[in-house]
Amino acid sequence: MSRPSLRSMLAPRPPQPPRPTSSRAGRNLKAAVPTALILLALVALSVLWRIELFVVLVVVALSFAVWEAAGAFLARRIRLPLTMLLAGNIAILALAWWRGLGAAMLAFGATVVACAVWLGIRDRARAQVSDAACAVFVSLWISVLGSFAVALCQLDSPAWMVAALILLPVANDTGGWAAGVLFGRHPLAPRISPKKTWEGLAGSVLACLVVALLLATVALGHSVWWALAIGMAAVVCCTAGDLLESRLKRWLGVKDMGAIFPGHGGMLDRIDSILLWAPFCYLFFAAAQGVL
Repeated sequence: MSRPSLRSMLAPRPPQPPRPTSSRAGRNLKAAVPTALILLALVALSVLWRIELFVVLVVVALSFAVWEAAGAFLARRIRLPLTMLLAGNIAILALAWWRGLGAAMLAFGATVVACAVWLGIRDRARAQVSDAACAVFVSLWISVLGSFAVALCQLDSPAWMVAALILLPVANDTGGWAAGVLFGRHPLAPRISPKKTWEGLAGSVLACLVVALLLATVALGHSVWWALAIGMAAVVCCTAGDLLESRLKRWLGVKDMGAIFPGHGGMLDRIDSILLWAPFCYLFFAAAQGVL
């Protein structure tokens, strides 16, 4: 039997269903909690050492997310131009760091053109509309939204900017999960995400407001009203990002987008709320610093 080639080993594949769990929490907490702590520690160390290391982490994480998305879309027989999407992802994020968001948007436009050309050359006899549309969606969802996380690092006090980018979604997810497990009775969006409840949303609001007040007023010196505004914006964005990915997974027919993180699923399952929050987080702080 011949050994599989490196190319075949790295080729994206549809995600496998996660192992069933009998836990009321809906996840394997013995694996999920240590995984979350390790990820938070990795982010914290990169930010405290050099902010450039966090940018590198973003590039690596989003490149893996693109690869993960390419595998998930195979569940519906949609073949994404992975090489073009990966090259475009790196270009978008690199230009966001070196030349700003305007240059990143130009790179996104070039990525769209490159994907369309590549799909046309690959198989002219096959209808490519769905593949092209999904490729544009993946680049916009992962790379363009992610570029705002990179741009956030160019603002004053970048460590606190990253703290707001990461900790508010963590508070949203953790508060919503805890309140949902303990008190959840009324479904929020049963057709999209049956486990989400209005009680869980209330927990998300409470947790986000507490974290926002601590970050904005104590650490950054903003007003209480400003803190409440950014806290509520985080709840809306993070919840919408989570529901967007849940809807996408239902359309693709997959439970998780991947399985790289024990107890959490794939990369996209971890950063779905952060992706939609990133541009609004940037806008809040850029406006406060007079950059816009």
